[in-house]
Amino acid sequence: MAETAPSFTLLALHGNGGGGFRFARLTPYMPPDVRFEAITLPGFASTPPDPALQTVSDYADYVRGIVGQQTPPVILLGTGIGGSIILDYLQRHAFTLAGVILHAPVGTRLDQRRFPWLMSLPGMKAFGQWLFSTPVARPLWERLLFMDYRAIPLAYRRQFFAEYRQCRVFGQMFDIITAEWYRRLRPVNLPAALLWGERERVLKVDHVRDYQALLPQAQVRIVPGWDHFPMIEQPQAYAEEVIALARQLLESHS
Repeated sequence: MAETAPSFTLLALHGNGGGGFRFARLTPYMPPDVRFEAITLPGFASTPPDPALQTVSDYADYVRGIVGQQTPPVILLGTGIGGSIILDYLQRHAFTLAGVILHAPVGTRLDQRRFPWLMSLPGMKAFGQWLFSTPVARPLWERLLFMDYRAIPLAYRRQFFAEYRQCRVFGQMFDIITAEWYRRLRPVNLPAALLWGERERVLKVDHVRDYQALLPQAQVRIVPGWDHFPMIEQPQAYAEEVIALARQLLESHS
């Protein structure tokens, strides 16, 4: 008789501007033994902001409260700034997790990248958020962000951009996720996976080397054909990939 895979909890943290909806297309492909939940952090999408959350550590501690309510073992999956928050979480709360999967996190080389510098200019955060979410510009962004936007349901695309418009803490993320914050992070020994798309255009694949220094146990998985939003463009393949990585992390943790 074949062994039954152990059940576990997989909590997903979204990137900037979006919410748990970023992972909505994964749900049909999650196996029955996986307790999957996509968190929407305060201030994102239509969730009201929490004025008590003023630093990356504040957001990480907020996530700690959610993790504490879950059935272990728990694995955190974070993309973009979701990965940043997980990196901070590990500084104090690594003992609560069986492992982490960081998909193209934000943090390294922030003082070298052009986009964070642009967002630091006066008025640019608000203007950038408006430009990215205005319906007039949506056809342009759909072609720039996705390899084949027509394969993504129209209703999903509309909500994707609407959540950028609704986000109340879009600019705050650029203020608190900084090069100074990143330099304060220390290495953590925990089973981890660094996941990247080979065609990633927003956060370069070679960033992965910097995160290996912070996560010495991390395995690296670079997937051919993936760009910045594979959870949206290739939901079945993405679900299968993160579940396979999570099971490997559980084996390492046990």
